Amino acid sequence: MSFATNLKDTPEPVASATGMTRQEVRASSALASVFALRMLGLFMLSPVFALYARGLEGGDNAVMVGLALGMFSLVQAFFQIPFGMASDRFGRKPVILTGLALFVAGALICAFAHSLVWIMIGRGIQGLGAISAAITALVADSTREQHRTKAMAMIGGSIGLTFALAMVLSPVMYQSMGMVAMFVLIAVLGAGAMALVKWVVPDVEAVKSERVPFRTVLMLPELMRLNAGVFVLHFAQMAMFVVLPAALVHVADIPVASHWKIYLPVMLVSFVAMLPAIFVGEKYGKMKPVFLGAIALLLVSQIGFWLGMQHALLLITFLFVFFIAFNTLEASQPSLVSRLAPPAAKGAALGVYNTMQALGIAAGAASGGLLTQYVSAQAVFALCAGLTLIWLIIAASMPEIARRSKPAAQA
Repeated sequence: MSFATNLKDTPEPVASATGMTRQEVRASSALASVFALRMLGLFMLSPVFALYARGLEGGDNAVMVGLALGMFSLVQAFFQIPFGMASDRFGRKPVILTGLALFVAGALICAFAHSLVWIMIGRGIQGLGAISAAITALVADSTREQHRTKAMAMIGGSIGLTFALAMVLSPVMYQSMGMVAMFVLIAVLGAGAMALVKWVVPDVEAVKSERVPFRTVLMLPELMRLNAGVFVLHFAQMAMFVVLPAALVHVADIPVASHWKIYLPVMLVSFVAMLPAIFVGEKYGKMKPVFLGAIALLLVSQIGFWLGMQHALLLITFLFVFFIAFNTLEASQPSLVSRLAPPAAKGAALGVYNTMQALGIAAGAASGGLLTQYVSAQAVFALCAGLTLIWLIIAASMPEIARRSKPAAQA
């Protein structure tokens, strides 16, 4: 199955020729909200968890604190594929609801934990609900191909805004209500996400197709390109954020408590800035140039950080460039995976994709720390630039992404 053939031969439903239908908007916005509610609870922990952990049994061990915080992502990496495959077999909604139930249960365990060991157990149970692939597959099931990247952009935008919001709210909430109440709030947010899935997300008819061996999904060359790409993208994201906070403090003279004042406007403006490229690429069949252009921008940002991280204005400028590239790739890559994957294995393909994303996050964080500690901060960006260049070379050989034929207008 080739990239171009898969995109050309996918039938287009008869619907509105110009915009998303009401059901597509409803499904996309509701699923973006599910992602946002879940991620808000996770992001809120990052700025304050180390402070809270000091008062717990075992909290004087920095390795244990880091492991407790990272347990969620570690477990997620192992369960994205099983949950994605389960969603292909048993349906998207039942799998998503099961994962969210585990998320709520894990949060409640953390709320009443008195040691880091129990925090790790709770975070691990939360991680068992690895539903990112199932949610993304449901977005793909609920939208036509000509609007799917827009739907993915809604999810990517909701995650970016949620991150910035969490950076603002987390310290205030920790001071006013304490970590136990925050864990309870995380459980409530998870329950709210379950309600959205149950009663707001529209039901979609299951795809009736012949089952596909997992090996086929794993070895499909065009999917392998995208899986390698998401690894590099999130490797770079995590590695650079090992360095950037300290650089903003020491170079730009911006205290940690005020970093959200940089992140929030940069994320908002970069999200808006990437939309024209996405829309033009989708409308005129120029997604390959848009895709390669975003990777090139990512490369420019890493080289810019590498060479110009001693200058405050350059730091903020290249942070903006990075997020334009990041948002564009975050919106386009899952859409391409869903279009390339065999219909009966969409969840499995997105499971592999999300697993590579989780591994990129883990590897980027570890590599960023090691290079900063034993080499230099510049070495982090040099490595990220090298990996991005390799990705650009690999992606350049991808076939052209065929322009979709316009859907027939309703009579």
